[in-house]
Amino acid sequence: MIVTRALTKRYGQLLAVDGVSLDVREGDRYGFLGPNGSGKTTVVRMLLGLVYATSGTIEVLGQPVPQQISAVLPEIGSLVESPAAYAHLSGRANLALIDASGSRVHGAAWGSRRDRRRRVHEALDWVGLGGIDDRPVRKYSLGMRQRLGLAAALLRSPRLLVLDEPTNGLDPRGIHDIRSLLAELNAAGTTVFLSSHQLSEVEQLCTRIGVVDRGRLVLQDDLTALGGATGRVIVRSPDADRVAAVLDGRVAQRDGDRLIVPDADAAAVNAELIAAGLRVAEIGPERRSLEEVVLSVTSSGSDQFDGAPAAAQRPTVADELAGEADQ
Repeated sequence: MIVTRALTKRYGQLLAVDGVSLDVREGDRYGFLGPNGSGKTTVVRMLLGLVYATSGTIEVLGQPVPQQISAVLPEIGSLVESPAAYAHLSGRANLALIDASGSRVHGAAWGSRRDRRRRVHEALDWVGLGGIDDRPVRKYSLGMRQRLGLAAALLRSPRLLVLDEPTNGLDPRGIHDIRSLLAELNAAGTTVFLSSHQLSEVEQLCTRIGVVDRGRLVLQDDLTALGGATGRVIVRSPDADRVAAVLDGRVAQRDGDRLIVPDADAAAVNAELIAAGLRVAEIGPERRSLEEVVLSVTSSGSDQFDGAPAAAQRPTVADELAGEADQ
């Protein structure tokens, strides 16, 4: 679905993206992670043809980007940075304009006016805005704007969703709802590429991850393969004091009824405690969290660089085309 090879982007002397080779497969729920300023959004913008790469290649849905971006965009839903909308119009009116524009470009494939109204209605329902009134978007909260941006991404029933921080501004219920929606869409056949700072959400949703640091891809693998056992056992017991005594100095860490034992054999520890007449509420191998995985492969601190110049200075596609014409 997405393949990049040695993808690189420079802004003058600033190396924002450095030789990134992504492999996003059909059916993936792919989490794209990294510290602030690591180049994530720049990569996303290049995938969508919004920014041109300095070097390297990009294929999306089997087509080269940006050369064939117009051919694949009808099958891609995207939400990058802050959702764009006409502030004086309602969310429903904004979606109607987006859908009408797509219909003019893609013709009969987009169906009748009634079909377009149905798509707008369904997209609003999917993101929890089905009951919204006709208030203008300028009166929406940040979370409502984010939901509207996601609704716009879903209008085309896309094969591929490319999302940059889709839960930004949402409360816990909203985050849960969006996670459930993305899982449902993925189960129905949509591949999801998700850039996010919400590690807990990525851990619950995604099947594969890629991690960038200082513009370089430092890790790419299935999430299940990364959360390996640490060689320690977690024990929960209402008899925690007695458990600690029976294990006699083998407890590395304790927090209330939760004890961590440096032993790779959970079954042997469990048998030892049961033989001592102790109650075991839970026992199993300790595994690395996604946070631990990401911290282990990324640099300390954040905001190493912005990933691109400030918005006022960032080259547009038109600027880059003009520059290429001059060469």
